[in-house]
Amino acid sequence: MKKSLLLSMVLVMMLISACGNSGGKEAASSPDAKDTVNVWTYPVHGAYEDELTGLVADFQKEHPNITVKTEVLSWAEGPKKFDVALNAGSPPDLYFHSVDGTYVNTGLALDLDPYMTDDIKNDYLPGTLELAQIGGKQYGLPLYQFQWGWGGNKRILEEAGIDWASIQQKGWTWSEFEAAAAKLTKTLGDGSTQYPLVTDGTSLDFIEMLSRNNNMPDVLDESGAFQWNDERILDTLSFIKGLLDKGYMPKETAAIAPAKRSDMFYAGQAAIISKAIPYYDVMIQNRNKDIDAGTITGEKINFVLLPVPHNDAAPAKTTMGAEGYIAFKQKNDKGEQHAKNTFLVLDYLSSAKAGNSSNELVLPFVRKSQADLFAGKALGTEETIKASAIMAENIAMPVTLKLDTAIAAQMKQFKEQVVTPNIQALYSGEKSPEAIAKEFNSKGSQMLNK
Repeated sequence: MKKSLLLSMVLVMMLISACGNSGGKEAASSPDAKDTVNVWTYPVHGAYEDELTGLVADFQKEHPNITVKTEVLSWAEGPKKFDVALNAGSPPDLYFHSVDGTYVNTGLALDLDPYMTDDIKNDYLPGTLELAQIGGKQYGLPLYQFQWGWGGNKRILEEAGIDWASIQQKGWTWSEFEAAAAKLTKTLGDGSTQYPLVTDGTSLDFIEMLSRNNNMPDVLDESGAFQWNDERILDTLSFIKGLLDKGYMPKETAAIAPAKRSDMFYAGQAAIISKAIPYYDVMIQNRNKDIDAGTITGEKINFVLLPVPHNDAAPAKTTMGAEGYIAFKQKNDKGEQHAKNTFLVLDYLSSAKAGNSSNELVLPFVRKSQADLFAGKALGTEETIKASAIMAENIAMPVTLKLDTAIAAQMKQFKEQVVTPNIQALYSGEKSPEAIAKEFNSKGSQMLNK
């Protein structure tokens, strides 16, 4: 009797142990098993957190076994936090960003091709899925096409006699911009200067936009050939130095943070702001409403979207690409079913309803279903929408999408270690364009093997 009882207890313990040991793998491989997908994102637009909450709630009604945990990062600190997690082998399942070769190079970016159905592929507008591919493989799904330009204060432009409508339609050259800048420079009633142009001194956006408009797609071109090593980059650096020397940009540009740049534009201290995305149209409309309501003080502004001027001898190019969610696996792989669940969330967060982001940001849609759902609901002014469409005709495709991932990583390192400090030195007057161009050439040869 005792032996029988003991044997029964042993069998029960073995059964419990077997269930416990198999529960992880078998549960993970079961479509109905409980699972959690972690999403790190950013405040994409003013109402995005509420929009995301609604999308997640709707998704979980359809997939009650999948819990979606979201974390909204700050634009300032988020990239650092993500890089730390990625380097540790524990990135979130989904991360909001443009597809980057350096991410793919870690081996943790999830290849989405096995999960891409024909219905999903056919819903994307021509040329948009490719904006989230590296080497022909799909690593993310675009949420919208981003577009960089400049933005103007209509009142200031018109007072100076600047034909902004013609610029929107035909573009303008560096020479034409300088001629306009001379008219836009003035002393205001309080003794301060009204500058033609303000940019921040902390990012590379400004020189990247200008260099693309001087026949240089990026530091490297699609074949990996070094571009910033000849007269074109020297001309670009000299153009920027000339804007500073002539007082067309503040001499303290090196110390101007993005928030200060916006403050100067809102205060009428700068006629044009760089960089400006079409979303500025909606942001400024909302600011004008707040001024009318008395919740903030200041001058109401009518926004004008402007293309970046191009070198007189080079074609106009608009910096564009796509941002959306990239899928990742972890060093401790959670299995195939978790990957499938991650893709389900990814597709939902990029679905027709998610097209509200393009609508809010006044940017081109990426999916047919998005364009259909938001037809006739545009938030941007007709002027901005038309100007954006014209600028999109001159799209400069992101070079990183075509580069070998290791080479893309080298280019990113070159920008961080060489370009950033040298551009800040240019703004502060510590280095001449000639010295910087020479250093680009020598360091490029060392770091990029060119």
